[in-house]
Amino acid sequence: MAGTLNNSSTGANPTAEKIAPYVLLGMTAVTGLVDAVSFLSLGSVFTANMTGNILILAFATARVPGLSVARSLTALVAFFMGAIVGGRITARANTDSRIRFAAQAFLLEVVFLSAASFCSIGYRSGLLEHSLQPLVLIAFTGLAMGTRNAAVRKLAIPDLTTTVLTLTVTGIAADSSFAKGDNPRLARRVGSVLAIFFGAAVGAVLIRYSISAALALATVLSVACSTALFRSLRTSDKL
Repeated sequence: MAGTLNNSSTGANPTAEKIAPYVLLGMTAVTGLVDAVSFLSLGSVFTANMTGNILILAFATARVPGLSVARSLTALVAFFMGAIVGGRITARANTDSRIRFAAQAFLLEVVFLSAASFCSIGYRSGLLEHSLQPLVLIAFTGLAMGTRNAAVRKLAIPDLTTTVLTLTVTGIAADSSFAKGDNPRLARRVGSVLAIFFGAAVGAVLIRYSISAALALATVLSVACSTALFRSLRTSDKL
């Protein structure tokens, strides 16, 4: 993919710089899977997309039927706490170690997603109003997404936020040849949109059978992304 990172933006080694955009694209697909589970199976709540979740919280506060203040607030608080954790992990990072510290935060995302996957065993949508299980799942996935977003924010790789696509879609249009632009990072931007789209679509299919399967796939993808990043760091250390 065109548009790899440069040393001034990350201070990382060349191998990690090359692999990082692909890792974040994989994590964007994980976002689609997680929000498919949370929105479609946990009571119309987002645990990765906080813009959407805050809107849902507002609608729930206005007593819109089918929405829950408790579920939306749980997602917001969990995401907030996860972001604090991710921020603390990456706070010590300097320009030479941002990717390394981000990789550590991504590993914690794996832990939270694994916990969510385990806790989702036996979950049924009929339990939504009569069990703490959906709140626990919302909390774990919110923690995972908050932790990751703090690390991604620290990396500050253009057009790869892994969760928010409004500016990405705007960039595709505003920087297009139709708008007399030069289409910078077009492949990366389109890749982000497609990654979250396909992640959400696959998640929507999987939850028809089991939300455990959807969360397990999200966990496996997150593990693969984190492993790839750690391997790239180790490879570069040997050079």
